Amino acid sequence: MYSKKISSLDELKNRAIIAIPNDPTNAGRVLMLFEKAGLIKLKEGIGLEATVYDIVENPKRLQFKELEAAQLPRVLPDVDVAAINTTYAIQAGLDPIKDAVYMEDKDSAYVNIIAVRKEDLDNLLLQELVRAYHSQEVADFVYSKFGNSLVLGFSLP
Repeated sequence: MYSKKISSLDELKNRAIIAIPNDPTNAGRVLMLFEKAGLIKLKEGIGLEATVYDIVENPKRLQFKELEAAQLPRVLPDVDVAAINTTYAIQAGLDPIKDAVYMEDKDSAYVNIIAVRKEDLDNLLLQELVRAYHSQEVADFVYSKFGNSLVLGFSLP
């Protein structure tokens, strides 16, 4: 989450305007993040399917504005907070580590994984792909390209 007006979510005022992605997956993800930050409460058990209509508690009466994800960096000066995916943030010149007012932590469910069908578990080509992906070389690339703004979805040996 990024802002040009505040440096911490603790500074959000009543009726602050929050720009979030309008696609269902990312909107639910962002709303869950706001819930984790203690700013709203969502309907019990709604999870990733959450929409702004599933907010059951909103003590600060935050105003959520749903926009196309690619537009969120452009509206940043006009809102109090914008929830911007790392891909769009980096393209807009934002540094997730230095510029974000709130981020997902290392326990995020949004890590990249390699999934295969059960019958392909012994496929040597796929096993080689997993070994290559879980390499120091890939880790070095991720850290050189994205710094600490991305969390590896694997542990190095």
